[in-house]
Amino acid sequence: MKTLKQIILTLLCAMAFVACKNESKETSTNSKPEQTAPSEKKSGQAFIKDDEAKPTVLHIAIGSKDHTTLVAAVQAAELENALVNAGPLMVFAPTNEAFAALPEGTVENLLKPENKDVLANILKYHVTPGRYSKDFLKKFKKLGQANNGYVKVEVTDGEPLIGGAKIIASIPAGNGIVHVIDKVLLPPAE
Repeated sequence: MKTLKQIILTLLCAMAFVACKNESKETSTNSKPEQTAPSEKKSGQAFIKDDEAKPTVLHIAIGSKDHTTLVAAVQAAELENALVNAGPLMVFAPTNEAFAALPEGTVENLLKPENKDVLANILKYHVTPGRYSKDFLKKFKKLGQANNGYVKVEVTDGEPLIGGAKIIASIPAGNGIVHVIDKVLLPPAE
């Protein structure tokens, strides 16, 4: 009798297993295929939508009405993905007014495709590894920049000046910090 119970139990388990397997097949064959968006020219981590993480230095700039010129320059130089890396990154972000203070036609000229490398070099001169507060920056004499150059740090009236630019705001980011500055930093001529 024990053998009959074991046979019935085995048959029931086998039937349940087959039923589950068939249901799984039906679900997968009856479900609609996933729709994928047409591929865009831009790809990489910078273009992934994430509503839960703390904004990156790039997303802080994108969300600022005072940094539309900077964002346009970052896009023209195709540096978006670099600014969403784990970091930490310290970005010295010139305002629209700072870009407007450059000689007439400078920004328009830099945004041309043939000047992409020059623009990228200038933008990388605004990025430093690290996440230092405005006060901590007073301890430095120079900072190593992402373009392999150095920017001078001076303290005037108790305030750090980065390449002569005043920090007017500091915004923590998920991958570093954005220091809003009042001047565009230009790397020294080689």
